[in-house]
Amino acid sequence: MEHQKTARILIAGTGPAGLIAALAFADAGFPVTIAGPETPAPDGRTTALMTPALKVLEGLGVLEDIRSKGAPLKVMRIADATGRLIRSPVVTFRASEIGEEQFGLNLPNGVLGPALASKVAAHSGIEWRRSMVKAWHLGAGKAHATLADGSEIDASLAVAADGRLSPAREAAGISTAARAYPQAALVLNFGHNREHGFTSTEFHTETGPFTQVPLPGNRSSLVWVVKPETAKELAALDDATLSLRVEQKMQSMLGRVSVEPGRQIYPLSTVTPLRFAARRVALVGEAAHVFPPIGAQGLNLGIRDIDDLVGIARENREAPGAVAALAAYDFKRRPDILARSSAVNLLNMSLLSDMLPAQMARGVGLGVLGGFTPLRAFFMREGLRPGSGFAALAGGLRKPARQR
Repeated sequence: MEHQKTARILIAGTGPAGLIAALAFADAGFPVTIAGPETPAPDGRTTALMTPALKVLEGLGVLEDIRSKGAPLKVMRIADATGRLIRSPVVTFRASEIGEEQFGLNLPNGVLGPALASKVAAHSGIEWRRSMVKAWHLGAGKAHATLADGSEIDASLAVAADGRLSPAREAAGISTAARAYPQAALVLNFGHNREHGFTSTEFHTETGPFTQVPLPGNRSSLVWVVKPETAKELAALDDATLSLRVEQKMQSMLGRVSVEPGRQIYPLSTVTPLRFAARRVALVGEAAHVFPPIGAQGLNLGIRDIDDLVGIARENREAPGAVAALAAYDFKRRPDILARSSAVNLLNMSLLSDMLPAQMARGVGLGVLGGFTPLRAFFMREGLRPGSGFAALAGGLRKPARQR
């Protein structure tokens, strides 16, 4: 009986965002069809998932099996390695400062993806069509998809989890503001002979961030943002030479470095859709936001997209893809997505800029953060849970008022 009243959800895309969306909708009682291949391309990257995102994975029954394969993030540091005239002090964020044991967990994508896929494959409420959507027909009453294998699906709501070039987004007529950056990220994992102490360090350089994030044992992942031609040159170096370059760049902070096999290069860009839902399609993950890898925001933001979308769908069980439901989703996600992407893009632009005012603004901002504990706590809380920094601030302001 439930299924007659509860509309079908179609999810396009089988990356982490698509798989999490399938599980979340199925657990909320919706019949779900997910379309996409079973084994995406191998991915050597890691994903830093913050505590709220981990709670979502825990609720979906995914976290327990993979927790031990990730490394907790207890301390996050930003260090200015630009060598410019105006440099910022080192800013250290400790989870313990805001009463948290850790900010989150750094998980290898090669662990996270398969764990999500096996959970989706085993879920009785999810039908997995292992074929891509070839064509969309988006009508007033339903979303109709034709797959590459010739099969067809009708749904009330189509969830576009089909990546930064999202065909579903294009079919819905949602245009984007996009720009390519003169940067590429070299991504690899490396061993080191000193302990990382569950500390992640983001070195800011003239070409972008050089970010070390802990993995279990004496290992870390690295995202090194440089000019595209430099990324190719670095990736072509032999292991010993590249290991030395990485060690020098991080000022031998973790002692001797040995890079592991498997180097990947990703060009950097920013893509912001002008709307986050239209014509029976709601955007999540990279279909909804693409920006440089600064400050561990990507999939965390995608999980908040899914959480909000499922919440709105629960209130519109019979027509989760109707105009009013999509408008509510767009309204709810807009402030969070625009605030996060703007902050990351501004910081990235200030690193690329040789203009003194941009350097000063960054220097003053990080300087104030480093020296003023309440502001640092505010930023840490906001980074974990949007709105919680403001809530803590309001709570702190109310306490003295009561005492008077």
